[in-house]
Amino acid sequence: LFLEIMNWMKLSFQNSNSHLMEQLIFFHDHTIFIIIMIMTTITYMMLFIMNNKFINIKISENQMIEFIWTATPPIILIFIAMPSLHLLYLMDEIKCPILTIKIFGHQWFWSYEYSDFSNIEFESYMINNSNKENFRLIEVDNKTIIPFKFNIRLLISSDDVIHSWTIPSLGIKIDAIPGRMNQINLFMNRPGMYFGQSSEICGVNHSFIPI
Repeated sequence: LFLEIMNWMKLSFQNSNSHLMEQLIFFHDHTIFIIIMIMTTITYMMLFIMNNKFINIKISENQMIEFIWTATPPIILIFIAMPSLHLLYLMDEIKCPILTIKIFGHQWFWSYEYSDFSNIEFESYMINNSNKENFRLIEVDNKTIIPFKFNIRLLISSDDVIHSWTIPSLGIKIDAIPGRMNQINLFMNRPGMYFGQSSEICGVNHSFIPI
């Protein structure tokens, strides 16, 4: 059984358990690599300028330099935009889901409804006791159980204010907005227990509605 939770002072992402999260991590690393290249180039140019002997101080134009600093930013943006657009469309893609789950945000709990079954509805509250067997502030009384290796469609809305249903290890963060039904596809690679929290400030108990 795979267990993935938030850890104090962790500097990296949680271990991915979905193709979507793997793609998000790849895009993050891809973008960071480009940022490092830009910072390295700018640092080198600044050091070079600081140590120059002002031999070109009277040059008023340079077509090659102007072409380079005009053409380089669009090329860099293209290298960032292409995987970003691919990931954007991948997040909206839903292929033949075997199960649909409706999720509603409340102040301050979540309610779930399995639409493919007749009477499966429940509410999920944070466990308030200090039992050492529970994970503090992220355990709930009624856990959501879903199959792995299958496409699951999640329909998410809210009954009061804006919430955000977020599971970091699955690469899911989707807003629950009153009067609007958002949807996202969920596919888990392996079984386990996964934890998340609301990622949208929704009131005084925003920190106490785990998933």
